[in-house]
Amino acid sequence: MSARNRELIGLVPASLLLTAGFAGVFIQRSNALSNVSLTYGAIFLGLCLAGHIFIRMTLPHADPYMFPLVALLSSFGIVMIYRISTTDARQQAQWFVLGLILFAATIIAFRDYRKLERYRYVIVFGSLGLLLLPRLPGIGYQANGAYLGVRIPGLFVFQPAEIAKIGLVIFLASYLRDTRQVLATGGRRFLGITFPPLKHLGPVVVIWGIAMLIMVLLHDVGSSLMFYGGLLAMLYVATGRVSFVAVGVLAFALGAWYLGTHVPHIHDRVQAWLHPLDPSLYNKQGGSYQQANALFAQAAGGFFGQGFGESTLTVPGYGTTLLPAPQTDMIYAVITAELGLFGAAAVILTYLLFVARGFKTAVLARDSFSTLLAVGLSAVFAVQVFVIVGGVTRVIPLTGVTLPFISYGGSSIVANFILLALLLLISDRARKDVALR
Repeated sequence: MSARNRELIGLVPASLLLTAGFAGVFIQRSNALSNVSLTYGAIFLGLCLAGHIFIRMTLPHADPYMFPLVALLSSFGIVMIYRISTTDARQQAQWFVLGLILFAATIIAFRDYRKLERYRYVIVFGSLGLLLLPRLPGIGYQANGAYLGVRIPGLFVFQPAEIAKIGLVIFLASYLRDTRQVLATGGRRFLGITFPPLKHLGPVVVIWGIAMLIMVLLHDVGSSLMFYGGLLAMLYVATGRVSFVAVGVLAFALGAWYLGTHVPHIHDRVQAWLHPLDPSLYNKQGGSYQQANALFAQAAGGFFGQGFGESTLTVPGYGTTLLPAPQTDMIYAVITAELGLFGAAAVILTYLLFVARGFKTAVLARDSFSTLLAVGLSAVFAVQVFVIVGGVTRVIPLTGVTLPFISYGGSSIVANFILLALLLLISDRARKDVALR
């Protein structure tokens, strides 16, 4: 069976999941099955078929599993958001359509994606400029102590960090392609570690240092961790030096300790992580209320869940929110509460499959820029999933990033569709070269 036919067959489960999910919501709300669920499923399948036909025409050799995996995650996300808020689900569906449009536009505009190397400094400084936007008066806004987004009154709201992550990865892939040999073999040894020449490592340190400083000013620790994880992954692949990763992890640990003890907003998050059930923190403004209730919701789900639509998101009779932001930060807790450990594990497995296909694309790529770009995009995607799932499950302090393709948020779904387009572009070229060898 050809790759494109496998992709086509893979879209069917996503559409069936969306149809069954909406049927479950209608039954839970009105105890009746509605034909509307079939209509929604048919529309979703039609949109996915349009994306498939476009890929078949433009990228015939691309990986056949990435797009169906994204369709599966997106369908699940729309259903979960609809279960929480009908209005938000409609907006999410609109963002899904826009994401597909920009997905196609990215493939058309960057068919030869290697041309992006020529504009790496324009791209990186543009990305740094985007990161600064939430701090600008009049358009930047603050949520839960962090400056995460930009609000254009009467038009739209978006989170610049979602787009900036792609630009920073492109810069790193291009720069490390040119300097990886020097970084791997040059420099001087100190304490048993070979440090590369400062003139070659310096630009990476300066650019990434500026990005991290901006993230600190924004109080956006989740995005900082996402960017930093992508940097370490690309450095390791470019140089093969475990020592770089070790030094990077040590530097991150020291930075995390300093921020956690000297920045009030981050210190509060750390305390909520360490002592979520402390009554004084639970009742404190900005304390552990969200973290603790996320743990309660997941515990209530057990192995098989309470049933779709059966978890309690508000206090009965009072309307008080038990899980703040259930459609964004806390959507993984809702999934675990309603589908149990097995349902949550299935979601994580889907993400792992997507990341694995991204790394396989990197292995198949025949040039260093393509390999590093695929590694960086896949690593940033993987770390983003880890940050939100780890925060909800109390592996790490809770941060405000979105669960890709599932959480409510236009910026996230659009940026990740662009990320998918770049991975498929790399995959098409890599698999075509392998087929011709």
